Amino acid sequence: MTHAVVLGASMGGLLAARALVGSYDRITVVDRDSLAADVVHRRGVPQARHFHTILLRGKDALDEMFPGFSAELVAAGAVPVGFNVDARFVLAGHPMVRSDTGAADIQATRPMLEGAVRARVATYPGVRIVPDCDVVGPVFEGDRVTGVRVDRDGAEEVLAADLVIDAMGRSGRARSWLASVGLPTPAEDRIDVNMMYASRLVRPETPFQDKLVLVGPVPGRPTGFAFAAQEGGDWMVTQVGMAGDHPPTDEAGFLAFLKRSAPPDVQDAVAASEPVSEIRTHRFPASLRRRYEHLRQFPPGLLVFGDAMCSFNPIYGQGMTVAALESEALRRCLEIGDANLSTRFFRAAAKIIDPVWQLNALGDLALPEIPGHRSLSTKTLNRYVARLQRVAAHDPVAAAAFIRTIGLLQPPTSILRPDVLARVVVGGLRHT
Repeated sequence: MTHAVVLGASMGGLLAARALVGSYDRITVVDRDSLAADVVHRRGVPQARHFHTILLRGKDALDEMFPGFSAELVAAGAVPVGFNVDARFVLAGHPMVRSDTGAADIQATRPMLEGAVRARVATYPGVRIVPDCDVVGPVFEGDRVTGVRVDRDGAEEVLAADLVIDAMGRSGRARSWLASVGLPTPAEDRIDVNMMYASRLVRPETPFQDKLVLVGPVPGRPTGFAFAAQEGGDWMVTQVGMAGDHPPTDEAGFLAFLKRSAPPDVQDAVAASEPVSEIRTHRFPASLRRRYEHLRQFPPGLLVFGDAMCSFNPIYGQGMTVAALESEALRRCLEIGDANLSTRFFRAAAKIIDPVWQLNALGDLALPEIPGHRSLSTKTLNRYVARLQRVAAHDPVAAAAFIRTIGLLQPPTSILRPDVLARVVVGGLRHT
């Protein structure tokens, strides 16, 4: 195999490119942004000014792909966080018990994290990252994609390729490309959350005791926030409102909205902090999953990756970790060749996405303000999870099981293990 072109140089595209290393002689990653060498925000990642996280399993995956990656980030100023030692979680209205769950993560702004991944990917032989490059569309020869048309500085050119990967995020165009040549398009699953972030960087007046405070929405209050240490001594304040209950962007309104969910010490710390940035917003209308694994016909030479396949509600922080797991899956698929690649990869990706989508749906549909069908199993599981979160306020085993599940270190079914189930039933009875 000779040449692969990845469309999009955000986290999804970079992780897709990493999967191709060793299988293709040349890998070209194109992006419409300028991709400055400095760690800066850019137009193509409008969500970058808000709190980001790589889940626990994603951190492990990045360290496997890029040996020493976490240590490199920490050396550059990223913040290591031990769960639940340095982090305070308030879920379903209950603060999780403080204990060492054996899990640790790192916190950094999105530009720092993405910049570090891009720098690593660029070091691999044959990889070329091309900025300021707009995608026009794929080149078809018969039923196969053989390249992509791009526009650079007003001049259109064709990049011939053995494989083209649409990693252009939620706005990925593969679905419309299929329709334009009369091919079947994937069905879509959708959960309307009508969510908005409002965030700013601040610098606390005095040191804050935790490295992360995270409060999730609850029925009757579909709002929450994250207060997180970042590189350089800054802290990210990200407020979220779902179901149209959106945070305001004026100074007084921003602080007043925070009082709805934040404990007093966080309110005081934010109010006394020095603002480092303006209040910025980002809207997210709905989680969206495109079911490419169900298509019986798909053009050879084309793949879809990351958010272009499934865009999760970002409040759960799952997108970058799922992209890292998809990268691992793509690499395994390529190890046995490119025959029937799309079918094999989409099925492998679906096995990664399925449990995460279910976790997402459970969290969203636990809020009566979010529209959507709630089956009997969904209602039963949500009652169980709410009870688990209450028990996790005093039971470290339940807390660790929940943390490891939402960190994707273990499947959702693990919270139903007999030892966890017994603690939830007995502990829940004692604390009702």
